[in-house]
Amino acid sequence: MKLEYKLLDNKYENIKQVLKEEFGVSDRLLLKLKSNQKIYLNSQVTNIQQKVYLNDFIEVFLDMEEDSFNIVPTKMDLSILYEDDSLLIINKPPYLPIHPSIKHYKDSLSNGVKYYFEQIGLKKKIRPVNRLDKDTSRYSYFC
Repeated sequence: MKLEYKLLDNKYENIKQVLKEEFGVSDRLLLKLKSNQKIYLNSQVTNIQQKVYLNDFIEVFLDMEEDSFNIVPTKMDLSILYEDDSLLIINKPPYLPIHPSIKHYKDSLSNGVKYYFEQIGLKKKIRPVNRLDKDTSRYSYFC
């Protein structure tokens, strides 16, 4: 995924201002983007304090590898309803917890998603968008 912005006026002084105000990028994400050299100004790697001018073109690449190293991958049948580069929607069966816990260290939906991610070579952090009770059967969304 990529964010793009072209400066059509002079209301920003630097890259950091653009990313925070136009895209709501957090300080934590800014640090991660900076350390992974994922911020570009006019096709050149840049830093967040770089001054910006009219017609400058900013690109931010959000394709960093991440991992949910603390989740044990467990093979399980997942009822995947939809999937794209940013979203995985799963029909969660009842009595399956979403997050690992002391009682469900290897048998949560997150364990199954971790296994699935490893099988397709995706190195992304597992981030459930909603939290359903263990007994609930509904759609679970992951980003």
